[in-house]
Amino acid sequence: MKLKLAYVFNVLFAIALFIVPPAIAADLAKGAQVFSSNCAACHIGGGNVVNGAKTLRKADLEQYGMASLEAIQMQVKNGKAAMPAFGSRLDDEQIEAVAAYVLDQAEKGW
Repeated sequence: MKLKLAYVFNVLFAIALFIVPPAIAADLAKGAQVFSSNCAACHIGGGNVVNGAKTLRKADLEQYGMASLEAIQMQVKNGKAAMPAFGSRLDDEQIEAVAAYVLDQAEKGW
């Protein structure tokens, strides 16, 4: 029984290792494209031309409670303060992709 369980675990791990990363990579590539087309004018290199204190850098995202996919998606969709809402311009898939891209770039230090 333990051998069977170990086999199942290894198969699931292999699937996650080899199938999930290409999907994530595709989302990040799509997110980069959405960012470039819609966000880079104000957030080039993870900065913020409107409010320099609220950048897309990891420390700022954490400080302002924005270091999660859900928080970024909500902000992109609904806007806040000087940031316009993109919910009518971007579909949910694009918003999810750009949020994943922003978090990935923040982790990498832009």
